[in-house]
Amino acid sequence: MAEFIGRGRKARRCYGFDEVALVPGMATINPNEVNTSFKMGGKTYKVPILAAAMDGVVNVNFAKKMGKLGGLAVLNLEGIQTRYENPDEILDKIAQASPEEATKLVQGFYNEPIKEKLVGVRVEEIKKAKVPCIVSAIPQRAEKFGKIAQEAGADIFVVQSTVTSVRHVSTEYKILDIAKFCKNMKIPIMVGNCVTYDVALELFETGIGALLVGIGPGAACTTRGVLGIGVPQVTATCDCAEARDYFNKKTGKYIPIITDGGMSSGGDICKAFASGADAVMVGSAFARAKEAPGRGYHWGMATPNANLPRGTRVRVGTTGTLEEILFGPAKLDDGSQNLVGALQLSMGSLGAKNIKDMQLAEIIIAPSIQTEGKVFQKAQRVGMGK
Repeated sequence: MAEFIGRGRKARRCYGFDEVALVPGMATINPNEVNTSFKMGGKTYKVPILAAAMDGVVNVNFAKKMGKLGGLAVLNLEGIQTRYENPDEILDKIAQASPEEATKLVQGFYNEPIKEKLVGVRVEEIKKAKVPCIVSAIPQRAEKFGKIAQEAGADIFVVQSTVTSVRHVSTEYKILDIAKFCKNMKIPIMVGNCVTYDVALELFETGIGALLVGIGPGAACTTRGVLGIGVPQVTATCDCAEARDYFNKKTGKYIPIITDGGMSSGGDICKAFASGADAVMVGSAFARAKEAPGRGYHWGMATPNANLPRGTRVRVGTTGTLEEILFGPAKLDDGSQNLVGALQLSMGSLGAKNIKDMQLAEIIIAPSIQTEGKVFQKAQRVGMGK
């Protein structure tokens, strides 16, 4: 359903996390007895919350810790970790930079050529901990880096760009044939990012193992301001989930979708699952972990772009350990810690015994959900008023 925004021009109303709420069902379940796991590439993962492939979030040690806790952390194969033998020196300088010089400094550090030998080295370092290894690259480097990562033992490879489509056009560089790439690789291929039904459906038909949903909602991303593009995450997730379900009905193949970005609290994560997500990917929440390499800072994947940065460095602070952020006990009251516990309690309150049930929860449009009755929190800047 669309509304007129001008003479002869209609626009569809779309929704983000702050505009909707979840309605409890007829039954409730003990939160300790719900199942939050999800499947991808024939394997089951305990934690349905992935750490984003951002240099302020994931390094080798973070990936190891996340894996031991039952989750997945995506290592960026085109960032600081593969450009420098000793990335900690560079990360220290990024954290110490002033806000005015941060973007320029980051751009300079990312001018250092990627060392292909480090691609395999980083994968092997993660695999030594006997945990799943998931790594990412842009489409132009996917074939080369995918082969290296696979031979080194990677479990999942992510092909990620700001906007992904099957029908990409370019005369300047070789276009990645996603279907051919998926067929040639022996490990699952996750592709992103996408926000529409039609594009999602075409991507499913290439043989991908999972789809990332979201353009521009991340805390450190400025794509929506720089390019003016994007779809609020609730609507984007619902549309891509509908494509997933149609594809599943038509082919019998179920391809999980992963809502990527825009979630700052446990409540947002719960709404993403209710919108149809099989898992979610977050960056800023994990950038606040003591184990995160960003030293309390977080920056967008396109921040270092030489010509048109589409991200910025933001200070998120360091608030707790990765285990506290995932499983608690929470020391903060703003929903940024014990994310899995929040999901379990929400599922129990909604009567959802697993993620598939959670996807069927009733969603209502609720513009007052963030403000109703919160006058003291807002005035004192605590809880939901921060």
